[in-house]
Amino acid sequence: MERGGSVYILTNKNNTVLYTGVTSDLYSRIIEHREIFRAGFTTKYNIDKLVYFENFRNIEEAIAREKQIKAGSRMNKVKLIESINLEWDDITNKI
Repeated sequence: MERGGSVYILTNKNNTVLYTGVTSDLYSRIIEHREIFRAGFTTKYNIDKLVYFENFRNIEEAIAREKQIKAGSRMNKVKLIESINLEWDDITNKI
């Protein structure tokens, strides 16, 4: 059985820092970021607002897409976010 995956972008309340990640369980992963299970980049910069995500049939596709997004510029990430979320709202309820 193939395991699906998601790539996502989080930001902080001022939309100044972007974090791109990949997971097989998007909702649980967002909760982990918010509950601060471990110290790291998202904790340091108070990153907890989901502003973008894409779902894939398998985790390998999601990982490939994550690498593609991370290789791009901030401007490319902003365009990607604004293609579905012009106001940079928290879209956790759309998972």
